Amino acid sequence: MNTLSNESSMINALHAPGPNSEHREKLMQFGRLVGSWDLDVIYYDESGGIKRRIPGEWHFGWALEGRAIQDVWMVPPRPQRPAEGPAPGEYGVTLRFYDPRIDAWRSTWHGPVNGIVWPFIARQMGDEMVLERTLEDGGLTRWIFSKMNPESFHWRAVVSTDGGKTWRLEQEMFAKRRQ
Repeated sequence: MNTLSNESSMINALHAPGPNSEHREKLMQFGRLVGSWDLDVIYYDESGGIKRRIPGEWHFGWALEGRAIQDVWMVPPRPQRPAEGPAPGEYGVTLRFYDPRIDAWRSTWHGPVNGIVWPFIARQMGDEMVLERTLEDGGLTRWIFSKMNPESFHWRAVVSTDGGKTWRLEQEMFAKRRQ
């Protein structure tokens, strides 16, 4: 079996050159992120102090006949990861697609380092794209893309334990598009 040929076939089947024309306008809500980004990632403790700050990378691309956007996120970035053995930090992949039946995005984060699969529903709220999910303990979490422009964007993860009355910042990322 030619492993390289199989990998290439899989990538070619997954990749799409651009958005599907059927829901192009909605697809561009996340489609504007397609490309590669360098990250400044900040994790916060429960009191709001900085727990850890680390660089990362994030790559977005069209997938599945242009009906979905897939991304690969990793911290630290590849140049700082060891050539062999387990790397420190984390990485994962998200697949998101617009579902016209609910006029929202279905998004699923897969984090194999920590055995995580998290489903979200995402909607545009003003100038932000907000992904929401209910936690196992009944709490709420939001992943929020904001300040999106061709060269940069801001991302933050917030959690609420009181039904959304108050939110605590857990993580944020400042992204700059690679040249």
